Amino acid sequence: MTRPLIMVAPNGARRTHADHPALPVTLSETIATARSCHRAGADALHLHVRDDAGAHSLDPGRYREALDELANAVPDMAVQITTESAGIFDVPAQLNTLNRVAPKWASISIREIARAPALADPVYGTCADNGTRVQHILYDTADAALLQAWTARGIVRPSQSDVILVLGRYVAGQTSNPQEIAPLLDTLHPGTNWMLCAFGANEHNCLIQAARLGGDIRVGFENSLCAADGTLYPDNAASVADLTAQLSHLAA
Repeated sequence: MTRPLIMVAPNGARRTHADHPALPVTLSETIATARSCHRAGADALHLHVRDDAGAHSLDPGRYREALDELANAVPDMAVQITTESAGIFDVPAQLNTLNRVAPKWASISIREIARAPALADPVYGTCADNGTRVQHILYDTADAALLQAWTARGIVRPSQSDVILVLGRYVAGQTSNPQEIAPLLDTLHPGTNWMLCAFGANEHNCLIQAARLGGDIRVGFENSLCAADGTLYPDNAASVADLTAQLSHLAA
């Protein structure tokens, strides 16, 4: 088995210190988490920034500051920004962030962009013009079908084919099952570069199965705070280390 790329998603848009005291909220906490997770085996970071009150933010200035700090602290770690709306931001705000930050890499929920279809072409055109690598967030087969339709129409550019498949986000109790991966894979064109993340305590089992199937994987407190047996991880780095150990065992 080829070792997959491991991305860590350490916080997400909604969780706070009340959910876990080691969940990074401030920029300094995010930097420290990035360092420890990189040492534990994470190749990339999925970046969320927060405002002064700790709430989800798409502020371009905060993103630029965080990207600069991360480039200095962990220069060998790739960083992907999120454009997640989290029920707060509309598509014009998401487009503004992509335009003003011009990140190297961004994740985009295609179902969120579909809230304003007229802005879909500007969103993906801005990413193409800025050289931003796009990773489409797909929650189900309907999202995959929309991606195929927009690609056929030229809204999504040919180079913008990467996807992340999300398990368990809209399931009762946010639980995931490795058996849910194959039906989603069947909707993708052969050769598509794909990644998987999974909500709930079954996160690592799903990620291991994704690695077996040739996908990259995303782990971290955005999706799960605990191991399969319910044991709470002390921090994100512990979850990354546990996952990398399991992958090493499989490859041995």
